[in-house]
Amino acid sequence: MDINSETKRLVIDIITCLVYKKTQMYELILRPAGISEKFFASLMKKRNVDGKLLTKRDMGNIIVQELEKKPEYKSNISTVIKIASKWNQFHLTDNEMLARATVQKAREVLNVIEIMEEQEKQLLREQKEKERKRLDEEKRLAILEMEQEIHNQSYLLLMMYDELVMMKDNPQKRGLMLEQLMNMLFNVYDIALMQSFRRNDGGEQIDGAFKLDGWHYLVEIKWTSQLTDMKQLDSLYGKVARSGKQTMGLFLSIGGWSPHVIPLMKQQPDKSIFLMDGFDLRMVLTQNISLFDLLQKKIARFNIKSEPFLSVGDLLKE
Repeated sequence: MDINSETKRLVIDIITCLVYKKTQMYELILRPAGISEKFFASLMKKRNVDGKLLTKRDMGNIIVQELEKKPEYKSNISTVIKIASKWNQFHLTDNEMLARATVQKAREVLNVIEIMEEQEKQLLREQKEKERKRLDEEKRLAILEMEQEIHNQSYLLLMMYDELVMMKDNPQKRGLMLEQLMNMLFNVYDIALMQSFRRNDGGEQIDGAFKLDGWHYLVEIKWTSQLTDMKQLDSLYGKVARSGKQTMGLFLSIGGWSPHVIPLMKQQPDKSIFLMDGFDLRMVLTQNISLFDLLQKKIARFNIKSEPFLSVGDLLKE
């Protein structure tokens, strides 16, 4: 809404003509329009250059000038005009004809103001919609870029993993490289995976740790020719137990587990560890499932149905 000189004169006329008494002018027009009582009280005491108290028109001029300095200027002016457009208390004025003419003018201007306000709202809606589409497009492109990056990096990691599969004569080196592969994989998905570290004055070795959905996970990684047994899992149970309350464990055993491991885990009162195997990892690297989906589905099944391990093949059927 553009406040031109004609609109300003109308506001001054409204303040001047609709009521005779200044106190009524404030209560019925200025207060509803957001003029502070303190400011109005100061005007009531103020005098002009001739030493006389300000007239209502004097006050109107000063009020409009002061309103122009405020961010809510347009709203204040619009409110004054809306009040005048609905005015019917002509018994309060000392010049009813002038008051009625002012009210009629207010109605005409209000109609223009409402049209302009609607145009401004429509423009604002269009700008918001344009901005929303721009942000959506940026988000879409960012997702596509991230998916392409995941695709490219996963392919490289898959080749690295296949090379590790063939590295049977140096299991220690293969284990270290597997930790590096897992760290790179988590980075691809923007999940910060801490690499191998020691804690508790060097008394505990942790293969890795990451945070997901507000929980912390200690990671144990094994790639041996023998199936992982419960003794190795007991070590991770102890590490999780010595951690904070919002800590769980992820045990990745490329070769899988002994047949008795999962039944014993189900009997374990402390349900704090879930499992991954080499097939799970390979399905992530071949992009049959994202790392996010794999972890979240496994964690959900573990928490809800107390299943420490569910093959990725079964997860994809759900």
